[in-house]
Amino acid sequence: MATQGSSSERPVEEATPARGVEPSAAALVVDGLSKRFGSGADAVTAVDNVSFSVGRGSVVGLLGPNGAGKTTTIKCILGMVLPDEGSVHIQGVDVYQEPRSACADVDAMLEGARNDYWRLTVQENLRYFATIGGVDPDSVSDRHDRLLDQLDLAEKADQPVRSLSRGMKQKVSLASVLATDASVIFLDEPTLGLDVESSLTLRRELRRIVEERDLTVILSSHDMDVIEAVCDRVVIMNEGEVIANDAVGRLLSDFETQRVRVTSADIDDHLQRELGTRFEVTDVSTVDAATRIEVTTDSDGLYELFDVLRVNDVRLDAMTTVEPDLEDVFVRLTSAERR
Repeated sequence: MATQGSSSERPVEEATPARGVEPSAAALVVDGLSKRFGSGADAVTAVDNVSFSVGRGSVVGLLGPNGAGKTTTIKCILGMVLPDEGSVHIQGVDVYQEPRSACADVDAMLEGARNDYWRLTVQENLRYFATIGGVDPDSVSDRHDRLLDQLDLAEKADQPVRSLSRGMKQKVSLASVLATDASVIFLDEPTLGLDVESSLTLRRELRRIVEERDLTVILSSHDMDVIEAVCDRVVIMNEGEVIANDAVGRLLSDFETQRVRVTSADIDDHLQRELGTRFEVTDVSTVDAATRIEVTTDSDGLYELFDVLRVNDVRLDAMTTVEPDLEDVFVRLTSAERR
C-alpha cells in the first residue's frame, strides 16, 4: 500500500458523484484521478481525469477494452500505484493520507495474481486470509462452510489448492476474499478460467452473498453476461477516460438501435451490396436455400429497411428483432470513441 500523501487534498464532499450516488452515501469516491507513465514525448496517459462514486451495498462493473486504464485505475484506488493527480476516498477516508485506515475493510482479487497459497488446503486458505484480515477464523467458521457450499468447494475443502483445476483455483481465490470481514471488495476477472456451469454458479451466489452481507463490490470483467447479471451500474472506460457511467437497465433502454434479422430467398448479391451501403450489416448467413441478413439500425432506419425490401419485391420467410445487450452497448460506445 502507498504511504505518500496525495497531490490533491480536496475533501470527499467535493468529489464528483456518479449518477444517483451522493458522496455521503458512497463507499468509494474517485475524484480527478490521472496517471502517466514515462516522460516527454514518450509519456503515456493511462488514466485521464477519472471520477466516479460507488454507493454502499452496490455492485458496480468497471468495463473497458484492453489498454483502457481499468487495471491502473484499480491499482491507484488500492494505493498500489500513486496517481499524478486526484484523490480516492474509501468509506470517507483518504487512501493516500491514511492508507491503513482506508483499506482496513478492503480486500481484492486481482487477475493474474497468485491469490492463494497452493500448498495449503482450501479450508486452510480461508482460515489464513481471515486471520491476516484481523478476524478470528473460528468465529467465522460457519461463514466459511457456507462459502464452500455456495461455490461448490465443500468436497475439495481438505485438498491442497495446487491439486485443483484452474477454475477451482479461481473459486478458491474468490472464497478467500469473501472469507474476511471486508465490506469493500475488488474483483478483477473473477470468472476467468471457469466453465459455463461454474460461471453461472458464481453469478448466482456472488449476488446472493453481496445481498446477505451488504457488501460493496467493484467488478472488472470482459464477461458481459456476468456484468449484466450481477451489477447495478457500470462505468465504461476507453483510452483512460470514463465514457459512460449509468445503471445497466438505463444504458440498455437509452440505446436506440436494435438488430433486425430478415430471412428470404429473394435476397441476392446485388441487394446485399445495396443494404451494406445503406445500413450497418452485422451478419450474413445462409439458411437452407435462403439468405439471412442482420442489420443494426434505429426506429427510422427500420422503416427505411422495409421500404428497400418492398421495392425489391422481397418476400420474407422470417423476421426477428434482437434487443441490444450490454455487449452491443459496450462495442458501439467504445467504437464511437475510437472514431
